[in-house]
Amino acid sequence: MINGIMNIYKEAGYTSHDVVAKLRGITKQKKIGHTGTLDPDAVGVLPVCFGSATKLCDMLTDKSKEYEALMCLGVTTDTQDMSGRILTETQVHISEAEVKQAVMHFIGGYKQIPPMYSALKVHGKKLYEFAREGKEIERQSRTVEIFSIQILEIRLPEVRFVVSCSKGTYIRTLCADIGQRLGCGAIMAHLTRTRVGNFRIADSITLDKVEKLMQQGTYENYVIAPDSVFMEYEGAMIKCEAENALANGNKLYLHQLDFDHHKSFADGEQLRVYNRNHEFRAVYIFAENEGVFKPCKMFL
Repeated sequence: MINGIMNIYKEAGYTSHDVVAKLRGITKQKKIGHTGTLDPDAVGVLPVCFGSATKLCDMLTDKSKEYEALMCLGVTTDTQDMSGRILTETQVHISEAEVKQAVMHFIGGYKQIPPMYSALKVHGKKLYEFAREGKEIERQSRTVEIFSIQILEIRLPEVRFVVSCSKGTYIRTLCADIGQRLGCGAIMAHLTRTRVGNFRIADSITLDKVEKLMQQGTYENYVIAPDSVFMEYEGAMIKCEAENALANGNKLYLHQLDFDHHKSFADGEQLRVYNRNHEFRAVYIFAENEGVFKPCKMFL
């Protein structure tokens, strides 16, 4: 059984669910989960978790992401991208300087209204299901964070840029909002996800490659250990007398842990914990008021 993460390159035409279904067939393993949806027409990084690492799915979904997007000005659609029904078309009479100013305006936090064609649920039903019925549902805006935007090329009406952003950011909607600010409308013409957390597109592999690796028996070279996600945290090995406490997911005290060096911990600081065989077993979080580490995620 595979226990770890694969950095999959999602190709166009597949949903994230399709990728998981394909991998179940390729690996003959049921316990697989993806780490956040990517539109069918979009390509790029999709970390997929296997076995015990499926406990990481929600944590990886929370990671910051980076995209390379192609925006087309002067057109709007009902899906905010090329796949939708055209709503408006207009001539683009704006300067490159105006484009740059409008794009850079969105750096920082801003209120974004999720698109109707999205998998978000309202009243127990996905928004895109309402949209396909021709219904417009009121959506609450959500604060998203645009950490940085780098404009790569402006060839009006097209603009290519790289954006680093928080979870929950819709790049389709960002393009539409930029177009609205410019007064000419805009859609997302193409999208490549280049990074999720520390998972980068240069290291990703296609489904075809996974299939070949499985046939060759060399897939393990591309399985990333679950603890790699937490390498920014301090690590410690459990002491012999506390092995059962770790195995049962009990709280741990400083004297029950072996550290490479002495360190003081702040409230809420996380810790990687390994058993005596150097196997990663858990992430604990420090509760300063009690002076103990409490289990956050167990990988037993």
